[in-house]
Amino acid sequence: MSMLGRSGSAGDAPKPGDPAVAAMLADSELAPFWLNRPEVALPARPPIRGHHQADLVVIGAGFTGLWAAHQALDDEPNLDVLVIDASGPGDGASGRNGGFCDASITHGVANGMAHWPEEYSTLHRLGNENLTGLLADLERHGIDACWEPVGELDVANADWQLEDLLGGVEALRRAGDRVTVLDRDAVQAEVASPTFVGGVWRHDNVGLVDPGRLVAGLRQALVGRGGRLADHTSADGLERSDAGVVVRGPGLEIRAGRVMVATNAFPGLVPAIRHQVVPVYDHVLVTEPLDAARLESLGWANRQGVGDAANQFHYFRLTPDNRVLWGGYDAIYHYGGKLGPAVESNEPTESMLAAQLLECFPQLEGVRISHRWGGPIGTTTRFAFTAGCRWDRRVAWAVGYTGLGVGATRFAARVAVDLLAGVDNERTRLAMVRRGPVPWPPEPVRWTGITLTRRAIAKADRNDGRRGPWLRLLDAAGVGFDS
Repeated sequence: MSMLGRSGSAGDAPKPGDPAVAAMLADSELAPFWLNRPEVALPARPPIRGHHQADLVVIGAGFTGLWAAHQALDDEPNLDVLVIDASGPGDGASGRNGGFCDASITHGVANGMAHWPEEYSTLHRLGNENLTGLLADLERHGIDACWEPVGELDVANADWQLEDLLGGVEALRRAGDRVTVLDRDAVQAEVASPTFVGGVWRHDNVGLVDPGRLVAGLRQALVGRGGRLADHTSADGLERSDAGVVVRGPGLEIRAGRVMVATNAFPGLVPAIRHQVVPVYDHVLVTEPLDAARLESLGWANRQGVGDAANQFHYFRLTPDNRVLWGGYDAIYHYGGKLGPAVESNEPTESMLAAQLLECFPQLEGVRISHRWGGPIGTTTRFAFTAGCRWDRRVAWAVGYTGLGVGATRFAARVAVDLLAGVDNERTRLAMVRRGPVPWPPEPVRWTGITLTRRAIAKADRNDGRRGPWLRLLDAAGVGFDS
């Protein structure tokens, strides 16, 4: 959200260089909070080298890959499934997100209606069924992911944002969502921030999870079912063979019947992924646990996940141990799709986020940030996942959740497993499966276009949401840039 778009004077807002902001960040640790707790043990599985075989190899051990492995075993319990990952447990987006688990598989009602109006009712139903199935799987496998069915509260910090939120209420209700509209007093009664002027609370089919516990639980359950995991095991090429596919990596050869690619924001081994997904860095802050007085000062008794309604938006929530998680706003694309530790910390962005947190919740002055991190989001031009297959259904993929993948990964993984099996069903016949998103252009056009779009989005927020010529052009083309 734009600092100038909020109620009150922008000159009164905390600034990134203020002493209070610097004090918040002074002792913070550069590490994802979800993966950095003794109660969430994510031991790495040993890497593999040499020659191996498997019926199904899954490349990528995040949510998508783990759900794919589980669903393949649901279909064929005796299948030999091997999941490999170039990094450690949960080290990609799966361990670095906010833990918002939404039933939507289309990045929300408005986006789904814009791209797939004829089949949106089906997509909405399938998304709700997927969330129901996800929760049933957690119970079946004994996974305690700290599920909180608290809904999501979208808040406005300016009148134009409230108008946008209210304009979408009828579509939410037509889709079957239970929605409460909140005026200034009502939203303040839910979450006390001087910046909120109103909000919309969507009650059903969205909640919060602990991503670290979810990753750990899915991994443990997979091993318990006979699946194999190998961390720090890179794949850098696929070759078609008479019997299936050969997966190659440094000192590694795996002969597989089928391969599922679940690398999301990281470089894909399939050309379609490299053209359709770009990595965008999102940054997150988490405070120390709040004492009872601080917590009471925020209200937040219903513990909803919250997002604001600007184009450059924040998302925020309470963790199970009553910290405030605060992320978003500054979606950063690094030229050439650069990834890795060198870009996981961004001091200007972290300082800006801390200042914005204090502006939203001045009650938190004096509270320190315990953890800060950046993580890559796999972004498509249509804001929703893409899936496909090649080589006579020997290789499939599901990637590109654009920041709303905690729940959607399970559905996309199911689609990819169906594609590998050659199943003709309601999922594989979806237009969003049969037709991929508009591809991103090559560099340097890619970086230039994304940079222009980010600037245009920020300008729109400064101008009460009015979208300029560049954004209107992208809207007309059905493409965009988002985190």
